This record gives sequence, C-alpha cells and structure tokens, in this order.
Amino acid sequence: MAETITRKLMLYFPECETEKPIVYHLVKDYDLIINIFRARVTPEEEGYLVLDVTGTEENIEKGTSFIQSLDIRIDTTQKGVTREEERCAHCGSCVPHCPTNALSIPDRNTMDVEFNTEECIECLSCLKVCPFGAMKSLF
Repeated sequence: MAETITRKLMLYFPECETEKPIVYHLVKDYDLIINIFRARVTPEEEGYLVLDVTGTEENIEKGTSFIQSLDIRIDTTQKGVTREEERCAHCGSCVPHCPTNALSIPDRNTMDVEFNTEECIECLSCLKVCPFGAMKSLF
C-alpha cells in the first residue's frame, strides 16, 4: 500500500477559474483529503486558496497536474502569512496568540521570536496583535 503524505499548497486562481468546483474534483477524482486554511476571492474576482492536500504521492501529483491544467498557479514554498524580519522587535506580543506555536521564544536568554512557517495554519491572530506590523498576509 502506498504511503500517505500531506503537502501544503497555495493556489492563485485567475478570474476565469474562480467558479469551478476544483476542491470537489480533488476529493472525488483523485482521492485526496483537503484541509482548507484560507480562501479569498478579491473584488477583481481573483481567488486565493491555502490548503493541505493529503493522499498518495501519485494522487497528489495527478491532482496538482489537474489544477495546473486549469491555469491555476500553485506555490508549494510560499505561505499566505509572512514576517518582515526588519519590522519585528521581538516583543513577544504574538506568541501567546499563536495556537500552533508557529511563533515561539525558544531561547529565553535572547528572547528572539522565531516563526516556523511549517507550523503556521494562517489563522491571522498574529496580524491582529503585532504592534509593529511585522506579520503580513499576502492576500
């Protein structure tokens, strides 16, 4: 039996593709489990979607090929939430608001706030509490 893996994807939908049932096809046609973290359609009708895709390597590859055939851009490296390092004062205001500990202070001697993008679920709590505007949303 093939091993099940999970990949985080950030999708950008051009205007002409926002009405299509893409997540439905990923589940039904490619036997993938989808966990949607964030979704947004802008006033210009562009769409953004951040999700985890779980399934076999083969099915994930087939599903991502399907997505790309619709002119939807897939970014596997980018997150919808980023930190501008030069703006971060390492005050720690964000740390208690992060439900997954993606923001943490591992070394109490330096008190530097670290941002682990792999743990981030893009709940946007950090954006609301950062007094320096260091945490940003790409959409």
